[in-house]
Amino acid sequence: MSFYETMARLEQLPYGTLWSRYTAEDVKRALRAEQVDEEGLMALLSPAAEPYLEEMAHKAHRLTRTHFGHVMQLFTPMYLADFCVNHCTYCSFSSIYDFPRKKLTLEEVAREAETIAATGLRHILILTGESRRDSPAGYVRDCVNVLRRYFSSVSIEVNPLSTAEYAELREAGVDGLTLYQEVYHQETYRALHVKGPKRVYRNRLDAPERGCQAGFRSVNIGALLGMYEWRQEALATALHARYLQDKYPECEIGLSIPRFRPYLGEFNPASDVTDRALVQIILAYRLFLPRSGISLSTREPAALRDHLVQLGITKMSAGVSTEVGGHSLEGGTPQFEISDNRSVAEIAEMLRSQGLQPVFKDWDILSEPLGLR
Repeated sequence: MSFYETMARLEQLPYGTLWSRYTAEDVKRALRAEQVDEEGLMALLSPAAEPYLEEMAHKAHRLTRTHFGHVMQLFTPMYLADFCVNHCTYCSFSSIYDFPRKKLTLEEVAREAETIAATGLRHILILTGESRRDSPAGYVRDCVNVLRRYFSSVSIEVNPLSTAEYAELREAGVDGLTLYQEVYHQETYRALHVKGPKRVYRNRLDAPERGCQAGFRSVNIGALLGMYEWRQEALATALHARYLQDKYPECEIGLSIPRFRPYLGEFNPASDVTDRALVQIILAYRLFLPRSGISLSTREPAALRDHLVQLGITKMSAGVSTEVGGHSLEGGTPQFEISDNRSVAEIAEMLRSQGLQPVFKDWDILSEPLGLR
């Protein structure tokens, strides 16, 4: 059994008429529910919920403070390499683009780490392009061995790996995995991923579960919003998260809400995910999954981020560069354009002004593994 069976069921739903079936009473029932079920989730994502965003926001805020307190975890991404063997229609790192590719040496990794650590951050997310040849698990492990000297928490966002490879990285000190399905709708997934191993839909869909099996402390998933009809993608993402949460209760399952951003090419997303739609997604996620962290990236503009931090967000990036070596080197090609260029200090000050405590470190790995698996 994997989430693939659930996806097969979801793709049989009559989406052409599905969302219009939900009424105001269905939304009110979901808002009263102690535990929102799948039907309630669909009501909260439906057009019928749009007049109830204020009520959803009040409950989402209360649930967030109940389960997470008045804190906001801060982190930043660190790009190690931009070599990629895939042709994806929406990404600057696609193999079809001709630009000088970069891969950090271990000395450059240390320099990047020193620069980021000087901001106070102790949680980091390392990323690579998807190339087993240029950035294999062994390279990521070697980089982690350097980064563990600077950071208490190191998460990865790399190409899907085997359970054994994930376990090897966990032993090296990686405690978290982020892996976006990009698009849950299978036909659209195949159309957007033209060439390369990323075309194998199920390998990517099952990778977060392999991360849970490998013993990562946290696993974070999401859809790249805009690639397909947003209500359907949000439904699949939330149900995927609950599937993992129910099956692996020892693992913290988190959600991200990335919206499409400009990149090196000319692809235009199929679905317009407005600010109001993004808010509805965040609120539906929080009401359906009260204990799941929700991450907000610098894809969103500063003014919007300042408002969203009170609506269910528990983790946000700061001081971001999407270039390889972008914190201490120059001349890289960004994976995509960011919208919020504020420094870590500026983000921290914004949070304090809203009564939230910025958290630079809330986790440290034990020197001796517990041998949970």
